[in-house]
Amino acid sequence: MNNHVSPSHLTGREQTVEERMAGVNDTTRSALVSTMLTPRFYTTDFEEMDKIDVEPVRAEWDVLIAQMKSDPNRGHFKRNEDWDDIDINALPDDLREEFTDFLVSSLTSEFSGCVLYKEMKRRGTNQEICELFGYMSRDESRHAGFINDALKDFGIGVNMGFLAKAKKYTFFKPKFIYYATYLSEKIGYARYITIFRHLEKHPEQRFHPIFKWFRQWCNDEFSHGEAFSLIIRSDKRLMEGLNKYWIKFFLLAVFATMYVRDHMRPAFHKALGVDIDDYDMRVFRLTSEISRQCFPLVLDLDHPALRDGFRRMERINRKMQAANARGGLAGRLAKSWWTAAATVNFVRMYMIPAKSNAIPATSRLQPVW
Repeated sequence: MNNHVSPSHLTGREQTVEERMAGVNDTTRSALVSTMLTPRFYTTDFEEMDKIDVEPVRAEWDVLIAQMKSDPNRGHFKRNEDWDDIDINALPDDLREEFTDFLVSSLTSEFSGCVLYKEMKRRGTNQEICELFGYMSRDESRHAGFINDALKDFGIGVNMGFLAKAKKYTFFKPKFIYYATYLSEKIGYARYITIFRHLEKHPEQRFHPIFKWFRQWCNDEFSHGEAFSLIIRSDKRLMEGLNKYWIKFFLLAVFATMYVRDHMRPAFHKALGVDIDDYDMRVFRLTSEISRQCFPLVLDLDHPALRDGFRRMERINRKMQAANARGGLAGRLAKSWWTAAATVNFVRMYMIPAKSNAIPATSRLQPVW
């Protein structure tokens, strides 16, 4: 963290954006960027969230809260003899760049949850909801800090205090927070456990020690998703009527974003020894199966048009990147064209019929995959 005395302290005036950015490293700058593919920071109607009534899911809620209160991962996010020091400069340039992007993206996602959950705890008066968000904020803070320690090994740590103040916040209605965060936590679990199980079988492809921490880590993500599942199930309206269309929207948006983002990291996945398409479909299937606990529908992942849509979205994204690199008027026009193409493609994918799901009587699942 930058400890110098700022000009605003001496002059009594607010720093300009340029002055505040002057002492920020490139890693923090990259974490500040907000695009359709980068993790965002969210704010919401905290007063509405404070009114959540968990009585309809009381039995399952109490069990989950007791588990989170026991803090099973209390001592997990600490280095031990399993942590192998590596020289990031020894990695090929493309792998080093993509791995750094993976870490920064993961940190931003974890810290985004930490900030949102902490704010809910600070503003709320609903004791049960505040208790839940306090535990989740605790967990996400550990995750983000652990990733940042790995970045600091390479001299490129993120200034998280600055990130919390300077990052652009997106307002979502509470129900959109529930859908999006539920999927974020569950797909995070699916991603981490898939990588962990693969590297268990192929330890020679574990090019950084942080992957050894993924099993307990992803179990935190799983528990957080369980909490949002119960919140969704506590109000039947969130699973009925027009909200089914929103659920389908968030399912498709989260899956499409992951597909495109993963294909931007070919060297990273090659180093892990995984085929990107196969990995993504494994994660999608696991996430879809889990989401049956509270979503009345799942995407038809076997539909050829849906898979074609994912591939088309990835090709469009490459065209948009090329337009950005070109710059100028021609670049802006091309970017607008390909943005419209992405929108049309998303709508076509959205129109593919989903599969109905009968929501089970109980929600709780166990992370056994």
